[in-house]
Amino acid sequence: MIPFLDLKAINDQYYDLISKELDKVLKSGWYILGESVNRFEEKFANYCGSKYCVGVANGLDALSLIIKAYDIGDGDEVIVPSNTYIASILAISQNGATPVLVEPNINTYNIDAELIENYITERTKAIMVVHLYGQTCDMSPIKEIADKYNLKVIEDCAQAHGAIYDDIKVGNLGDAAGFSFYPGKNLGALGDGGAITTNDEEIYNRLIAYRNYGSHKKYENIYKGHNSRLDEIQAAVLSLKLDYLDTENEKRREIANYYLENISNEHIVLPSFKKEEQHVWHVFVIRTADRDKFQQYLLEHGIQSLIHYPIPPHKQEAYAEWNHLTYEISERIHKEVLSLPISPVLSLGDVKKVVEVINSYE
Repeated sequence: MIPFLDLKAINDQYYDLISKELDKVLKSGWYILGESVNRFEEKFANYCGSKYCVGVANGLDALSLIIKAYDIGDGDEVIVPSNTYIASILAISQNGATPVLVEPNINTYNIDAELIENYITERTKAIMVVHLYGQTCDMSPIKEIADKYNLKVIEDCAQAHGAIYDDIKVGNLGDAAGFSFYPGKNLGALGDGGAITTNDEEIYNRLIAYRNYGSHKKYENIYKGHNSRLDEIQAAVLSLKLDYLDTENEKRREIANYYLENISNEHIVLPSFKKEEQHVWHVFVIRTADRDKFQQYLLEHGIQSLIHYPIPPHKQEAYAEWNHLTYEISERIHKEVLSLPISPVLSLGDVKKVVEVINSYE
């Protein structure tokens, strides 16, 4: 079986180095908000090109705390793509604000910049862009709209570590950005983890407190905060793996390019992108009309695939108040998409087999 993603093989590359880092943390006797977190925050901020980085517990918290730090809440609206993972939506709802769903571009799967302005009201406070599947959104027109209406731009970078738009990395394309380091991400921890990047000093100072019970100084709480802290072990692992992120992203691009150049089947719609550096291929997503049949065909030929994602946010039970709504493009995407195996440890032989099997599908 060709696995969709072999996390063990990915981390085995760095087994000895990771073991040494874990040993250092264990022997330090300091396990929360210590030297490892400080080191990672500095390294990741430098990597993204931002002034500040705040390590938090996970990607959802990263987005939720950004919204909280900008005082976006009851009565406010945040524009967000209708085609995204549920965390993007939850981060808005958790703060009492209203998510306003905007359809994606059918070719890129990212929010359609041409539609955004139609959804702006006097209650709109921010646009949340999601660099879905590893591809950057079309940021220039989105930033023009944000400037025109004095809106914040919040990036959901959970799937796009290292992607570049006009020579600027994600995490530095808006006012603040949230990252997830869930183990399967391009930069993955050995458990949950997240981070926020920003150039806004005031927001940075708020976030440092919000993640730690609303406190800058122990037992003195200036905000109603949260307990959302990146721990020392995950920070140490992430600092190490960050050194290899660009190399691993390049391996993903090589596999993606092989798929793009060699898959030839009239039943398959291949992904599209404008510039190579704008995509880090967190997942390689194709579309096909009879998705379930095709997925079963792959499985019967020893190829594992996944669906990102089977149910759009507006059809989830958690948002039953939206279930009557229709977002035709999102619904089509969720019915047709399928993610093929792609990772920095996938062999060329396996890649060729995937292509061969797909090209034989009738």
